[in-house]
Amino acid sequence: MPTPFRSACAGLALAATVAMPALADGLKDEIAPTGRLRVAIAISPAGGAFWSTKTEAGYAGVPVDLGKEMAAQLGVPVDYVVHQNSGQITDAAGKGAWDVTWLPKDPERETRMMFGPIYEVADATYIVKAGSSITSFAMLDQPGIKVAAVNATTTMRGAVAHLKNAKVTGYQTYDEIFGLLKGGEIDAFALSRDQLNKMAQKIPGTKVLDETFKKTVTAVAVPLGHSQALAFVTRFMNEAVTNGTLRKAYDNNGLKDAPIRTE
Repeated sequence: MPTPFRSACAGLALAATVAMPALADGLKDEIAPTGRLRVAIAISPAGGAFWSTKTEAGYAGVPVDLGKEMAAQLGVPVDYVVHQNSGQITDAAGKGAWDVTWLPKDPERETRMMFGPIYEVADATYIVKAGSSITSFAMLDQPGIKVAAVNATTTMRGAVAHLKNAKVTGYQTYDEIFGLLKGGEIDAFALSRDQLNKMAQKIPGTKVLDETFKKTVTAVAVPLGHSQALAFVTRFMNEAVTNGTLRKAYDNNGLKDAPIRTE
């Protein structure tokens, strides 16, 4: 092989070797600018595909497990940035407080962050207090009926749009609403059916209504303008569905019987 040609090939190989780490470094600068992957999570005792829980060892939940695996793939440590609800995570999206999250998606949030693949679809409905005679949406949607929702969430926005006569009030935490429902201070609570079914087991006499007023979809998200990060988290989630990572996260967090719903 002529020497000039050999030199050219060597130069191309060296350029490729240099370019690949540079691309990886560019991604890390965007998705983990502090050198750590900051995962935004919301805490509630209910758990589930979106909510995480506080444990003696730290935090547990589907987003916790996914964040840990994502950080491992990136080769950086993981930090969990704790919020009380998805509305607080949304409010922090433009403040540089977190790098990636998993939360319910809706048109309003799409103006404030970029979403990747959906990994959960949940039915939103209401649980009514013990002793209530309400058995349907029509009976619930009456003047004087007090309905609670977690503040600034997709479920709250859905409940406000759905109920024309009942009053919907937002509260910051799941725990606060749990206490109000248990004490009979509110008539109903709007949330996903799986979460409300768990709540009904803890508050005897409550009832989860059979109807559904909204389909809530949950997806991975990154702050606006983070196109490299979006491409990475999209690939990560698609692979997590096919290689069993997402199934393992579900199983590890009390969701062995819950199907993975991407649409």
